[in-house]
Amino acid sequence: MTAETSQTLDRGLRVLKLLADTDHGLTVTELSHKLGVNRTVVYRLLATLEQHALVRRDLGGRARVGLGVLGLGRQVHPLVREAAMPALRALAEDIGATAHLTLVDGAEALAVAVVEPTWTDYHVAYRAGFRHPLERGAAGKAILAARRPPQPPGEDTDAPGYTLTHGELEAGACGAAAPLLGVTGVEGSVGVVMLADVVPERVGERVMHAAREVAEALR
Repeated sequence: MTAETSQTLDRGLRVLKLLADTDHGLTVTELSHKLGVNRTVVYRLLATLEQHALVRRDLGGRARVGLGVLGLGRQVHPLVREAAMPALRALAEDIGATAHLTLVDGAEALAVAVVEPTWTDYHVAYRAGFRHPLERGAAGKAILAARRPPQPPGEDTDAPGYTLTHGELEAGACGAAAPLLGVTGVEGSVGVVMLADVVPERVGERVMHAAREVAEALR
């Protein structure tokens, strides 16, 4: 900690990050151990966060992320979209296909940013706000692929780092997408959708490159 930073705020943010990384919540004792502070400090932090609905405690006393974070989360999409636009524009122009950034929203994939190429005679219409199940389409499937645990060395895998689909969301359209990796708190993918029978070979690698660019912009 430096003189310009707040130790209490830092600890409160660390509490939120710890709770966001668990599905079953954490006890005061567990938080005390992870933060390296005594239980009294943890109690005060939780009480303050509860006042702002950022943390809730269940009947068993385990602390979990509260519904108040949803209000903060609504402001995330514009920030993420702004950071992703340069890479999406370059991808759309390079490939000549509609490029998109898709984030997880519950059990659905939500397109939060879309860029159409300027030089093509036709392209797939794909709008920001479009939703579809994670299990359908390249964007959602790329996200699900990133959730799978790494394969043990030597085992075969069908995951080249990107996902290809055909006709799953729109007849005659195919897609390619790669997941965003290494971005804390953001789960999503970058991809393209085009009218074609087969995705050209170079598209997969180009989409992966764009996903890395977006991830770097968000770090």
